[in-house]
Amino acid sequence: MEKRHLTVSSDIATMTNTRSAKADLISALRGRMGDTRVIIDDAQRELMSGDFYSQGEICAAVIRPADTRMLADAARVITTAGYALIARGGGMTYTGGYTPETSETVIVDLEDLQGVVDFDARNMTVTVRSGTTWETLYKTLEPYGLRVPFFGTFSGRRATVGGGLSNGAVFFGTARHGSAADQVLGLEVVLADGRILRTGQASFRNGKPFYRTNGPDLTGLFLHDGGAFGIKSEATLKLIEMPRHTNYLSFAFPDALSAAAGLSRIAASGAAEEAYVFDPETTARNMQGSTLSKDVQRLGGIITGQGNIFAGLKAGLRVVLAGKRLVPDSAYSLHVACAGRSREAVAGDIALCRGLLVEHGGTEIPNSIPLAARAAPFDNLNAALGPNGERWVALNAKVSHSDVAPLIERFAALIEPHRAKMKELDVELSTLFIAMSTHAFSFEPVFHWHDRWLPIHKAIPEPSHLATLTEPDANPAAAELVAQLRQESLALFEEFGAASNQIGRTYRYIERLAPESAALVRKIKSELDPDGRMNPGVLGLRPE
Repeated sequence: MEKRHLTVSSDIATMTNTRSAKADLISALRGRMGDTRVIIDDAQRELMSGDFYSQGEICAAVIRPADTRMLADAARVITTAGYALIARGGGMTYTGGYTPETSETVIVDLEDLQGVVDFDARNMTVTVRSGTTWETLYKTLEPYGLRVPFFGTFSGRRATVGGGLSNGAVFFGTARHGSAADQVLGLEVVLADGRILRTGQASFRNGKPFYRTNGPDLTGLFLHDGGAFGIKSEATLKLIEMPRHTNYLSFAFPDALSAAAGLSRIAASGAAEEAYVFDPETTARNMQGSTLSKDVQRLGGIITGQGNIFAGLKAGLRVVLAGKRLVPDSAYSLHVACAGRSREAVAGDIALCRGLLVEHGGTEIPNSIPLAARAAPFDNLNAALGPNGERWVALNAKVSHSDVAPLIERFAALIEPHRAKMKELDVELSTLFIAMSTHAFSFEPVFHWHDRWLPIHKAIPEPSHLATLTEPDANPAAAELVAQLRQESLALFEEFGAASNQIGRTYRYIERLAPESAALVRKIKSELDPDGRMNPGVLGLRPE
């Protein structure tokens, strides 16, 4: 009894000390940042501690710094107090990239760290704060006839530049220009101890942020790192002139392999800015989630986005006439956006793509889907939930073109034994393929199931849309099956040596590296963050 009493007393003392340390930290942060920038509200802390797939430990506090200096000062205070520090951008992820592993964590909400710092049209660069959304950046540059080559994700209304650089954002412009990371010329990064580091040419005496690799590429250390090495506060990106002409193609294919072969060939040609494939399930979900009001809103974007009213009316009429039967039943649909300086150049790219897709057995269909995607590139985020209120979670495997067909076949074989159980528990599968420059192919399966919503599901969609949905009951059996399917898929991806974006805590990184490479990464982590306070656990990096 005496031993038990001593243990309980010790536990109480530890809890008291922990509460006191937390109170001291909150007080110190409020003294430096102001009360409104240090958030301890229970609901906000819970929201900020979870993504679209899972909830982490509830963080001790959320801070919203106004500038880099404030962030750097707060970082030093937080890590000195022994707390972990995690940066969160728009929160549009599902791989545990910012979910705390301990309650002794402070999350940095980068919402107020936004806006263009410097825009240099002559030198074709833009420097932007990391909390800036891709939509805001695009709209800021658009009046000047400029844009970033890769210019955002489907979730770009909320997804941020900093989050995209930490997690490998892809989509708009990716087939020709690569991922978000490929656009970066230099970074400003806040380290765990409050130091502010610059990379690229701006890190040199008398340097300017116009060039990235004068010597070893230090910028690359902080790209796709999930915030493990530091918090990106600013990024300088290269610019291009906005293409003056854009045109679109859509083709139907009878199966995944023929559609994937066509997509690989389009990618290798370099003729498209975007090229992607929807499977029949994805198309059906997109159509199910569409409404007349949304279609009318997109129609306005299609008309204004065509360069003149007559071309716009013609393009808009094609969408209306196509109606809901854009893609034949059971077809895989491949969609292409070609853009360039002249109508003739774009016509040449379209003709090349058309010929390649015909060679691979495709049948041309109305190009309404890529038209609509470009008309509203940063649409609302109601698709955070499925059309019937179901949850979803995606995976991705970046592979070489020669591995695409074997991966598709192996993945189908992996899923087949689970089909009966999936049907029983109403777990559905859809897939998306994306071309990445000329050399890479992104295979992206998505699992859908009915389950109780997480806090982020209630915060992201428009309230009017959320009111039309009914939250499902908790569904542990379906959730367990989805977890199993994810783990088996990840193991398959590793067999192919696949790469991934949004590594977070989902994909094994440090465990898969060759010993020499892993040792180097750990040395870099130790140098930049010796106590392991920066997002511990992301990339598999934890304090030793």
